[in-house]
Parts: sequence; C-alpha cells; structure tokens
Amino acid sequence: MGLKENLHNFKEKNRDKKWLPGFNALFTFLYMPNETTHNGTHIKVADDLKRTMNTVIMALVPCLIFGMFNAGYQHYLAQGLIESANGFLGTSFWTWDNLVIGLWKVLPLVVVSYGVGLAVEFIFAIIKGHEVEEGYLVTGMLVPLIVPVDIPLWMLAVAVIFGVVIGKEVFGGTGMNILNPALTIRAFLFFAYPTWMSGDKVWVHGAVERDQMIAAGQNLDAISGETILGTYAANNPVDYSYWDMFWGLIPGSVGETSKFLIIIGALFLIFTKIGSWRIIVSTLIGALAMGLIFNGVVDAGWIGESSKFYRLMSVPFWQHLIIGSILFGAVYMATDPVTASQTNKGKWIYGFLIGFISIMIRVFNPAYPEGVFLAILLMNVFAPTIDHYVVQGNVKKRMKRLKVKTA
Repeated sequence: MGLKENLHNFKEKNRDKKWLPGFNALFTFLYMPNETTHNGTHIKVADDLKRTMNTVIMALVPCLIFGMFNAGYQHYLAQGLIESANGFLGTSFWTWDNLVIGLWKVLPLVVVSYGVGLAVEFIFAIIKGHEVEEGYLVTGMLVPLIVPVDIPLWMLAVAVIFGVVIGKEVFGGTGMNILNPALTIRAFLFFAYPTWMSGDKVWVHGAVERDQMIAAGQNLDAISGETILGTYAANNPVDYSYWDMFWGLIPGSVGETSKFLIIIGALFLIFTKIGSWRIIVSTLIGALAMGLIFNGVVDAGWIGESSKFYRLMSVPFWQHLIIGSILFGAVYMATDPVTASQTNKGKWIYGFLIGFISIMIRVFNPAYPEGVFLAILLMNVFAPTIDHYVVQGNVKKRMKRLKVKTA
C-alpha cells in the first residue's frame, strides 16, 4: 500500500477529529494541495494558491537578505566603526559582521511573524473546521520587512494577532478580507506604539543605547538614525547620495531601502503574472504627479522657506520614489489581488490614487511623513466602489450600443 492510500485511510479514520486541518496543512506544506481535481475540468494548470504565495516570497527574499546586511551596516556606520564612502560594492558592506547583526535582529522578527500568525491561522482552522489557508505565507514575510529593526518582539506578536484576527479572520479568512493584513499589522503598531514606529532612534540598531551612553557622560559623537524622510520633515536633511538611496544604504524599515532589489522583484512578479503592472505603474504615476504639483507650488512662490511643509514640497518630484517606501508599497502591497481593484480600468484609478495620496500625506504630516500604508489601506476600502462604477460604466456603454443597433 502506497503513501497515498495510507494517507487516505488515515484521514478517513480521523475525519471527525478537530486537529485534522492542522495535520493536512503540515503534510501538504511542500507538496500538492490537499484537494485536487481528477476529471471533468476544462483547464488544468500547475498553479495553485500555495505556489502563487511562494513566488511572491521568492521575490521578497533578496530584500530580506539585503535588509539583514544593511541592518548591520547601519549599526556599525552609526558607531563610527566603518566609513560610508565604501558604498554598496565596498568590502565594508558585504561582511560577515554585518550579516551576523542582521541575522540576530531580523530573523527573530521573521520567526515571531510566522510563528504567531500561523498559530492563529491553525486555531481558526481547527475551530471552524476548514483547511488551513496559505494566505499568511506572504503576510508573514512582509511584516518583518515593513517594521523597524529594533521593535520589541512582544509588540510584533500582539500586532500580528490583531492583524490576522481583525484584518482577515473576522471577514471569513483568505480571499474575503477587505484590508491588507500586513498593512493592518503596521497600522496597529503605528497607532498603538507610535514611539517605536517613528523618530530617530528606531531605524538603526543600537541608536538608543548609544544615546544613553552619551547622556551618561561618555565622550562619544552624537548620531542620528532618522530616515531621510524624517530629516526632510524636520528641515534638517541628511546628505545621502542618490546612489545610496537607490541601492539602499540608508536607515529605514528592514526591506524597503533597496530600490534596486524592489525593481527586480517587481519585474519578476510582472513576468510571472502575479503582480499587476497596471497598479505598479499607476501608483508611481500618481506619486510623480503629486510631487510635480508640490514642486510647482514652491516654484510659484506660494509657500515660503519658513513653512514646515517647504522642505518636503521642494524635494524633486522623482526623488520621492527613492527616499521612502512608496516603491515597496506599490510593488508588494498595492498589488495584493484580494484587496486591490479587479477591473483593468479600476486598477489604473486605484493605483493612481494610492500614489497621489501617499505623497500628500508625506508632505502634510511632518510628524510621520511615511504615509504609504495609510493610503493603501484607504484605497483598499474604496476598491470595491471603484470596480462597481467601472462595471456600471461598461454596462451603460453596452446598453447605449444595443439601443443604437435595435433602433
């Protein structure tokens, strides 16, 4: 008797057990889905939800690995132990010391994200008696990439529980949620623990301890771990080169800094037809359009240098794409097939408004200039409305054509 027959008999004997969905999820984690079609289908493909999620994870892995190196690099750079002039291709970046710091700080975030999130998924699957859904595979990878490197693990665990339960399970699970679960988790962290999600001490490991040493009277140079957006909002911009911004040698959330790797991931997702190129492109167009409007306001002299909004308004419109997480959000968050618009025209509208509103929040909210996640969550809510009006518009056009033909 083969493995397939033994598995079938085992399931039949335990079909009434509450723990059976958990067993099925573990058994099929690296294998075929628990339920497959055998005949009577019109189209057979090798793709399924699990493979789709794994493809997105593969697109995120380079950002994760780079984020680990950058966590160590920013730590040693802030300590004055290495020189920033060595840059992306320098030996000071790709060293085991940087990787060790990154592994020590980032891997626990990944473990907590997956451990807590999947535990909640298993609990709900057992209570409701349905199969464990694979939707959290991508969310579990996204969450560590969109938080500061030094965030306490217990805060992350609480936020993951909130995000999975309130952001997804109460709506019926994967495919039924109206909000992106990863962004729901980040929103909870931002509003519940704002001091750990903003400021100049949370983005670089060791910044808090170093300031404590300075306050104790030790002779150390003061440092700032603030993001570029934070320094612009404070009208005290740090002098980073455009190449540092592009390659990702800047403070920020773990996975959002390297625009180069995000672009590679975007091309991979578009090539595999998992990420919507319409949403990605329209989001960037919306961001550039809002940036151009603000540049025009500054050039027209309608706002003075004394205004707290001047610095971010005067940022060259194209630079908005490399100094924050707008690119990461456009590629990995806005393209969520569950919470995004489904119609082609709706995707253009949906993405454009995300980019447009993101830069608006960035400029008009100096206390927290990174508003991409708020813009995406807002448009998640309005995505069904956008699709409704797009569909109704198409229906009206067809009705008009029908009247003309029958006239």
